[in-house]
Amino acid sequence: MEGNRKRVPHTKPSFTIGDLKKAIPPHCFERSLLRSLMYLVFDLSAVFLLFYSTNYINLLPYPLTYIAWPVYWFLQGCVFTGVWMIAHECGHQGFSKYNWLNDSIGLVIHSALLIPYFSWKYSHRRHHSNTASIEHDELFVPKVKSKIPGLSKYMNNPPGRAFRLFITLTIGLPLYYIFNISGREYGRFASHFDPNSPIYSDQERLQIYVSDVGVFTAIYFLTKLALANGLAWFVCVYGLPYVIHNALVVTIVYLHHTHPDLPHYDSTEWDWLRGALSTVDRDYGFFFNTVFHNITDTHVIHHLFSTLPHYHAVEATKAIKPILGEYYQVDNTPVLKALWRSISECVYVDQEEGAATQGVYWYQNKL
Repeated sequence: MEGNRKRVPHTKPSFTIGDLKKAIPPHCFERSLLRSLMYLVFDLSAVFLLFYSTNYINLLPYPLTYIAWPVYWFLQGCVFTGVWMIAHECGHQGFSKYNWLNDSIGLVIHSALLIPYFSWKYSHRRHHSNTASIEHDELFVPKVKSKIPGLSKYMNNPPGRAFRLFITLTIGLPLYYIFNISGREYGRFASHFDPNSPIYSDQERLQIYVSDVGVFTAIYFLTKLALANGLAWFVCVYGLPYVIHNALVVTIVYLHHTHPDLPHYDSTEWDWLRGALSTVDRDYGFFFNTVFHNITDTHVIHHLFSTLPHYHAVEATKAIKPILGEYYQVDNTPVLKALWRSISECVYVDQEEGAATQGVYWYQNKL
């Protein structure tokens, strides 16, 4: 797209979600428990093989040790992210047709990565239900200019952007789960760990307690590991891959939804289909697309049909692209360049002066 950029249309499309579903081969919607388990077993095997390899890193001659550790951190962080993508699919009930099994696997994996499963599942479901709504979306919700903090004016420069990007990629995910940073405004304190949070309905609160128990149980066992093997060992084996995993998840989600060519809507214009189409696919290359189970290059189809298994997403995307036409957005800008562009150009959203439709908002950066 770079050099030939074009905004996603904001007018109502001529096609319907039914038209898109008819274009997709029926087998793409079939969830295979065996196939999903194979992907999960493969990913977990990679986690344990990489973990086992750390026994030999310190036996390597200098300076190979100082090369091997960063390679391990990066690869393990990538595999953590792939495992999370499968758990993410469990939250959408795309792993199998057995909801109890999906939730059980999702709970264990999310807890091991210190993410409250049911808390995330419910807020993420609302993200899919309200994508691109400036009033009701749940994640990376853009602010209108009048609500931008005054401090942002002093951060809207290269050093300030670099600092914001560093914080977003390193601790942005925990800040979102704990304090709802970058999430929807509720008018009072909201946290994924608080069963009484306004994020959740009364019917969901019990499961928020279950999520908390899962995360704190994982923290207990991780603490035992750290005490038994030493803090330095724990940071090298789990801590730094965990930070890289967080950075990768934030990068993927941020770049899918924060783009200068994607429209956002207020309640006068928003509808579900246009909101779901306000996202972008990105090709991260064969290695990353494979390790991340194609969530990167098939995110549009994921928002249209969230229960569709990842192993059919590429085929389904190809099937609907002719129908989507200009409503399908793909951006192959290199990741680091795309991150810098989004943090620089996507500061707030505003209506365009003189626009015929006043409920449509676009990213701006002039404070």
